[in-house]
Amino acid sequence: LVVMSILTISTGLALPGFINWLPNYRLKGAVRDLYSNLQLAKSAAIRDRGEWAIQFDKVGNRYQVVGGGADRAYSTAHDNVVLKTVILSDYGSGLSFGPGSATRKVGQNEPIEDCLSYPGDRVVFDSRGMATGTLGGYAYLQNDRNACYAVGTWSSGIVVLRKWNGKAWE
Repeated sequence: LVVMSILTISTGLALPGFINWLPNYRLKGAVRDLYSNLQLAKSAAIRDRGEWAIQFDKVGNRYQVVGGGADRAYSTAHDNVVLKTVILSDYGSGLSFGPGSATRKVGQNEPIEDCLSYPGDRVVFDSRGMATGTLGGYAYLQNDRNACYAVGTWSSGIVVLRKWNGKAWE
């Protein structure tokens, strides 16, 4: 009985902390997965000597890793191959595209007007691993606690990850 009561008290003390910790843990997992998938698309484009892309769907709250198909050229009208589809709501904790509590874009003092700063809601990597048709961009992810991360690319193909700390991007 003593052991059971100690376990019950310990669980009662630990549970609120775990419940507060879980949404941010899920957001970090989704952010790391997006970062990894951007790296995957970049390396696959180099490997296949073609174009690979991440296609974002804000309304469906998802994104896809897409290869250029037989002609190795990514296009919205061609025979692209979908390698994987990631649905943000599957992570739980109200995960979605959005700025959360962030008040300005990464590297700028402009307010965030859209949760994606990629033209056409996609980033395409060419055979050299560079992002084509853009100077770069970011996808902003948030959870139900308004925490925010930004995952993006530079035109050189470098994939970056930033966290909003309440005042600035880290």
